[in-house]
Amino acid sequence: MVIYFSGTGNSEYCAEFIGAKLGDEVVNSFDYIKNQIRGEFTAEEPWVFVAPTYCWQLPHIFEDFIKNSSFEGNRDAYFVMTCGSDIGNAGASIKKLCEEKGFNYKGVAEIVMPENYIAMFNVPDKEEAKRIVNAASRPLRKVVKQINEGLSIENTKVNLIDKIKTGPVNPIFYKLFVKAKAFFATDGCVGCGQCAQMCPTNNIKLVNGRPVWGEKCTHCMACICKCPVEAIEYGKTSLGKPRYKCVEYADNVE
Repeated sequence: MVIYFSGTGNSEYCAEFIGAKLGDEVVNSFDYIKNQIRGEFTAEEPWVFVAPTYCWQLPHIFEDFIKNSSFEGNRDAYFVMTCGSDIGNAGASIKKLCEEKGFNYKGVAEIVMPENYIAMFNVPDKEEAKRIVNAASRPLRKVVKQINEGLSIENTKVNLIDKIKTGPVNPIFYKLFVKAKAFFATDGCVGCGQCAQMCPTNNIKLVNGRPVWGEKCTHCMACICKCPVEAIEYGKTSLGKPRYKCVEYADNVE
């Protein structure tokens, strides 16, 4: 069973790709997380967890979802993490998570996808994004082959910088930067409420037809990137940047 969490579509694309090649069921964790439902899953095939990289670790809300859910049947667990550059030493914390859940840790694959963290970085234009998405098919096929053959994923070498990024930097980053106060709706907002519906932490409420952000943001970028009229900004950082939606750039790669 392939279980994923995705904000702007990168991890969803990879999960669907892997699920299609394996002929396996694909489950979106979004409704479970948003509605605070404990997952109860059973699978005979290996577990494949797919998620974006948030400051060189699994997103905290996805890790909590795994911790709070039950998984019966097969004990092998593969992880696939999408990223703009690298996943640091994410494997170390994932291995501990697997030990806690009684999984047989089979490694974590690093899949480079277009940068989508519009709150801090530049987002590639359409052609560049399309090139990166389609190039990801090669490492994704490798992951599928490894899963089919029951092999562990060979992780990239981890250096001191990787350990620092995934270790002390992660909690500091969350504390200082993962906040929603810079989000605002421009006059182009039509009050459709899709931002509130797409927020996995229920951090957005409509007040007099306008979105208002609370203090439970996880910086998934779903609201700003998926706004149908592109009426959401993140301070001055997002001004003039394209909104990234993976589905718009991906070819149907066989």
